[in-house]
Amino acid sequence: MREERLRATVGLRSAPALSAWRGRSGRRYIVGVHALVAAEVMDVTDAVIIAVRRDAAGAASVIATATVGPLFGEEARAAWLSRVQHLGATEMHVHRLAYDEPERRALMDDLIQDETRQAC
Repeated sequence: MREERLRATVGLRSAPALSAWRGRSGRRYIVGVHALVAAEVMDVTDAVIIAVRRDAAGAASVIATATVGPLFGEEARAAWLSRVQHLGATEMHVHRLAYDEPERRALMDDLIQDETRQAC
């Protein structure tokens, strides 16, 4: 798996920060890039959140992921945020295009190593 920056949005002032991840299957998943802060984490619904750390060269690596559904309440989100920040994550990449929980879990299976998964 690897991040692939979207060339179509480079240089656009009004475009949101977008990127993409390529899964082991070859599928590409578009994500919005956000700061890893409590207010942002609390606002996400029905999505997959990928906690990301960047190295000095700007390469992204996945720290953890979570599926965000109705059971991922404020307390669980705060605990997840604290854990991934402690592990060095500074960004969250949010994939909102998965239709339902089975699709979100399939994305995680394709994109993420088992030790980084959290379903909520």
